[in-house]
Amino acid sequence: MKSRARSNPLSRLRWLVAAALASTALAACGSPDTAVSSGSSTAETEAEVPQRIVSLSPTTTEMLYAIGAGDQVIAVDSLSNFPADAPVTDLSAFEPNLEAIAAEDPDLVVLSFDPGDIVSGLEAAGIPTILQEPAATLDDVYAQLADLGVATGQIDGAAEVVADMRSAIDEIVAATPVGAEPIRIYHEIDGTFYSASSNSFIGQLYSLLGVSNIADEADTDGFGYPQLSPEYILEADPQLIIIPELSGYTAADVAARPGWDVISAVKNDAVLVVNDDIASRWGPRLPEFLTIISEALVAQQVGA
Repeated sequence: MKSRARSNPLSRLRWLVAAALASTALAACGSPDTAVSSGSSTAETEAEVPQRIVSLSPTTTEMLYAIGAGDQVIAVDSLSNFPADAPVTDLSAFEPNLEAIAAEDPDLVVLSFDPGDIVSGLEAAGIPTILQEPAATLDDVYAQLADLGVATGQIDGAAEVVADMRSAIDEIVAATPVGAEPIRIYHEIDGTFYSASSNSFIGQLYSLLGVSNIADEADTDGFGYPQLSPEYILEADPQLIIIPELSGYTAADVAARPGWDVISAVKNDAVLVVNDDIASRWGPRLPEFLTIISEALVAQQVGA
């Protein structure tokens, strides 16, 4: 049985924090992050490869297309905006509706969030379902890709994506220099100063690049997403600040905050606005996100 992560007030506003809640639960119990409903096993056999897949997760949608199963996908949720040719519908990833999903006549449904009754409802309707909750580690990402490869008959495609991701991430890490003093970073989730520590999935990615995450000291219970204060951030003096594009504010907005002009990242124009989708999804575009961060870290090393 999966343990319940504590409620976070941002979970209904931001996909990233919703993912964090599930990731925390997975990390706490140490259980696999992929579950296949017992309603049917046809999606797992080579004899009956699903041809009408419904994806209710932007990350899953990216994974399915990356491994070569895009032609088998007939509907995706309203937030699945990549790739551009994905068949977007008004199906909700956060509030999935059983009747609306069943109306698509799917032979496989893949989702990353179950409010409590969708998987069991689909199972009762005889619809094969895979629940892939947000990854807690990179190994979870690779396992999810492999599982989707088996379920969709795209085993070779999944293996190729995993191999490419591993190779790309290794190259990025090797190309990112770590100075005598690790660069201090601050990942801001939104304007209320929630951040991502090294106990979060995205924080683990930062750790690969040898940074010093200012949120770590504040994450006393290991939840992964502590709320910092402006005073704490000023004292920590981050040298690189990463903010999500979806927040709606710019580097100039950050610099204009009272007293923030003394922060090293602000003084050195090292406030990085990143695409929120790339930063919050645990799929095949992770190397793209790591490349962006690595280049910013290299720039800081050169300017030091």
